[in-house]
Amino acid sequence: MRLARTDDLPLLREIFAAARAFMAEHGNATQWGANFPPDELLLAHISRKELYVLESADGTPHAAFALTGEDPTYAHIKNGTWLSSSPYLTIHRVASDGTTRGVFAAIVQFAEKICPHLRADTHENNAAMRAALIKNGFSERGEIRLADGAARLAYEKNGDE
Repeated sequence: MRLARTDDLPLLREIFAAARAFMAEHGNATQWGANFPPDELLLAHISRKELYVLESADGTPHAAFALTGEDPTYAHIKNGTWLSSSPYLTIHRVASDGTTRGVFAAIVQFAEKICPHLRADTHENNAAMRAALIKNGFSERGEIRLADGAARLAYEKNGDE
């Protein structure tokens, strides 16, 4: 696991394209559409030291994800409550090229070393991510709204408690 660099951008595009194709093949074509995340967003994450890559032994990135601080869209949750109001990290933009197993488990283990209280969200049609979240100890907490108004299912894991 390492921070992404600007020279990773071509490989990051490939990783996210593979993830979008997987999502579309599994009934979730709308969450990221055809071009999400745009280069500008990836570069912003890189400049803020939020974007990470999971590498194989030869140093080739096979997965990417963002670890951000507290997410303002999580301030209001519907149909549920958060487990804790303690500081947390947010896991965003999890993507894999499909060649490596256990990606999300590795991401969670890495993130928990930084902060044991984690949150994430995903589209209701993203069955694979929903299953990965539950498998890795997260619980579904309710629904949040993104800045554009889109609904997402909210998940939380609090290793502090």
